Amino acid sequence: MPKPRRPKFDLDSLTDEQLLDTRFRDLPIAIEGTYLEGCVQKLYAELEGRGLLIRPACYLGDEWFSPEGSPSIAIPFYLAHPRLQQLELKMMLEIEGGKSEAETLKLLRHECGHSVIHAYSLLKRRDFKKAFGDPRSKFRDYYKFHPYSRNFVRHLQNWYAQSHPEEDFAETFAVWLAPGEAWRELYRAWPALKKLEYVDAVMKEMAGKPPAVTEVDKSYNVRTMKKRLATHYEQRSRLYAEEDPGFFDADLKRLYSPKPEEGSAQPAVQFLKRNRALFEAAVSHWTRERKFTVHRLLNRLIARCGELKLYLTVDEPRGRVEMTAYLSALASHYLFTGRFKRPNERQGKQLLKSPQD
Repeated sequence: MPKPRRPKFDLDSLTDEQLLDTRFRDLPIAIEGTYLEGCVQKLYAELEGRGLLIRPACYLGDEWFSPEGSPSIAIPFYLAHPRLQQLELKMMLEIEGGKSEAETLKLLRHECGHSVIHAYSLLKRRDFKKAFGDPRSKFRDYYKFHPYSRNFVRHLQNWYAQSHPEEDFAETFAVWLAPGEAWRELYRAWPALKKLEYVDAVMKEMAGKPPAVTEVDKSYNVRTMKKRLATHYEQRSRLYAEEDPGFFDADLKRLYSPKPEEGSAQPAVQFLKRNRALFEAAVSHWTRERKFTVHRLLNRLIARCGELKLYLTVDEPRGRVEMTAYLSALASHYLFTGRFKRPNERQGKQLLKSPQD
């Protein structure tokens, strides 16, 4: 019995609500015919230039990912069409890998590093653990990093090489693979150079050899996903922020007053909404936290300020400095731990202390 045909429709003609109600498998998208096809071919050319026979199978998934044990790469679906990028930007406030072809290639090289691990069973090598650490360590979404450490290469944002030994390898591989990268000079006198030299030696050993593992895992392919985009974004948004509505109350009552002097204050909600763009841009830039996280956090603070009927009683410049500092403290803690943590009593007093005090 023939399979039913997937509905064909023009993505540009759909509203956001219609798009969110669409199943992944019904999206009329493909890598072929988009700029992604060129990026994949450039990745393959880079591998060929290094003498490596691996060509990771690339397909559209719901995020950047290389399935464990498979030399394959899932590329986020939204990169395959401008309308989907527009939706991603609205829902998540950023488009990971979509700023430019160069950014897409950086992420492709990183995921290719994982594919190389899978294809050549590198985790079974004793020297892998010696170079990068124990790959059996638990993967964590949140990790403590040292911004000025020279033990790791710097490639993706948030010092991602420091998150796990496998990520360290993938980041090191990406730096090694990038054409025109003078990594020996860039990392001269860095301990990370030894990792790059390890990758260089192992890849020369693998040059000309077919991958030991070739089976492609396409279970993450959007062509097989019945999930609707609305469910996908709901699941992603639930990864952010605590749920207790009173979680920030003590801090908000230090920042703002429930009893303003007549004629000398403005609602905190009004102040925060007017300065939203400034807060989101500054905090996201300097903490390296996703703009979506800051946006969600600010939404909750604004809503809570309204419920508590709080007012700004200091001048706006000082108010902007205090809120930017407070948001940065929360976002930085979230980046490290996956949770927002209110400053303790002493930290809170220091945060709100006036330069004139």
